[in-house]
Amino acid sequence: MVKESIDLVAEIARLKKEKNAVILAHYYQVAEIQDIADYIGDSLGLSQQAAKTDAEMIVFAGVRFMAETAKILSPQKKVVLPDMNAGCSLEESAPADEFAAFKAQHPDHIVISYVNCSAALKTLTDVVCTSSNAVKIVESFPKDQKIIFAPDKNLGGYINRVTGRDMVLWDGACMVHETFSGKMIQDLKAKHPNAQVVAHPESEQPVLQLADYIGSTTGLLKHVINSPEKEFIVATESGILHQMRKAAPEKKFIVAPTAKNGHACIACSDCPHMKLNTMEKLYLCLRDETPEIVLPMDVIEAARRPIERMLELSAKFGL
Repeated sequence: MVKESIDLVAEIARLKKEKNAVILAHYYQVAEIQDIADYIGDSLGLSQQAAKTDAEMIVFAGVRFMAETAKILSPQKKVVLPDMNAGCSLEESAPADEFAAFKAQHPDHIVISYVNCSAALKTLTDVVCTSSNAVKIVESFPKDQKIIFAPDKNLGGYINRVTGRDMVLWDGACMVHETFSGKMIQDLKAKHPNAQVVAHPESEQPVLQLADYIGSTTGLLKHVINSPEKEFIVATESGILHQMRKAAPEKKFIVAPTAKNGHACIACSDCPHMKLNTMEKLYLCLRDETPEIVLPMDVIEAARRPIERMLELSAKFGL
């Protein structure tokens, strides 16, 4: 426990300097954590940014697979996570042992995995992708190349529709993005006819069919900032609205409606895993340097290869 008299913002700043640490915050973190972070962004971009710094410790305010990626790219640095229970429904939908058996059934397929997966799944992957470069990574392979796409069936389905491919899709999904309701978005759009619908490709097809713009979390942020439109219905985790409102305070942002068990759900656009991290936990993990992400070196090396392959393809094809 932390004494109520402690100024968490001041103490975090002091400890960060004392320990030569860098604080990373995903867009889906609570506003207070986003505001104190050194870098805010999507998961892979944050890990790449941290790798470029001279920080000795990375405090990753996100979920476990993101902190693992930071460790993979910076094995010499200590990586800590405010709450080790901050998992991910998408990551958990693809256990590595089950996926290995599935992969063995398709020996003539390569594996492209969304970076939002465990280190163990990355070791079974030929090349990773992000939501922003997924389409181009897939298109960098010949049309006749057989591909397994994991772990997100909604992102994979979106890529199949855009590219005309027929990738084999692992049956995984994000619990937050699956709750957005196409019917409810239609009803909300009727009330706000001038609002653009922007959606993350992890959403289901009925939602994406209604979207005026589909993109990664960073892509959605850039779009609403640069768009001449003044009103947006946002179909992704609600944490991004903090940055949208800061960057474009003159615009109106509406959280896309979600449904659970057929009923409207007010808080379902909040990721319960992301929201496990708090300012108090951030302070404690910085102070105590725990919980720490520890990965065997053979896992780090095997998991880094598909990331490096993605970077090679990006450089080769200008992705």
